[in-house]
Amino acid sequence: MNDRAATDLVPFVKRDVDGRGVVTLTLDRPQSFNALSEGMLAALQDELDAVALDDKVRAVVIAATGKAFCAGHDLKEMRAEPSLAYYERLFTQCARMMMTIQRLPVPVIARVQGIATAAGCQLVAACDLAVAVDSARFAVSGVNLGLFCSAPSVALSRNVARKAAFEMLVTGDFISADEARAKGLVNRVASAEALDGEVESLLAAIVAKPRVAIALGKSLFYRQLEAGVETAYEDAGRTMACNMMEEATLEGVQAFIDKRKPSWPV
Repeated sequence: MNDRAATDLVPFVKRDVDGRGVVTLTLDRPQSFNALSEGMLAALQDELDAVALDDKVRAVVIAATGKAFCAGHDLKEMRAEPSLAYYERLFTQCARMMMTIQRLPVPVIARVQGIATAAGCQLVAACDLAVAVDSARFAVSGVNLGLFCSAPSVALSRNVARKAAFEMLVTGDFISADEARAKGLVNRVASAEALDGEVESLLAAIVAKPRVAIALGKSLFYRQLEAGVETAYEDAGRTMACNMMEEATLEGVQAFIDKRKPSWPV
């Protein structure tokens, strides 16, 4: 069996679950810089769809092996079938996967251990939270090849201020992990040794809260961003009213009144 055939038998994405319900999905094509090939996109979609149906999951971490977190689309694969129908199908597949992340009822954290370019940078932006190693770099570099990163611009412009996002898109230049944090693309930056600890601190805070409150809040958070202010407040008020009727919320409020720790319902 040749090396490529052996690689084809290895799953694109490795899945691990801990006792708290934290699912870690690890992109596992380091030899291709974890490019979002059709196979990688399909594998991620399958895993995310499974998460959406599992009410025991509390959070998701998207990680990667090798030097790169994700180098974007597989350009060799894209160049092999130059047809408008194929490209439209591919970008629709990618957009569906990115939107699935946003629609999950649990937070998704990008654990960025290396470079993230083009659709790989989009993947970081699409996640709810991101922690990056201090040596990571980010770019939407398609413009350097004559391909404006139109799809990545959707997620990027919803994380980064307009002028900063547009500069990245028209120059294709890399930014450092610290610049990414300053611009709002990532939440935290850590050394390689401290990266997992930073991810864990976010996870610990998330799983300590009632799942229902996080789910209601995440859904509202993204809806209100796309709405006018008045509509956003109306939606937020309804969401909080529904949240207040949840058993876990009533227990949390009563625990505060009683000056004790809440006993969350299972």
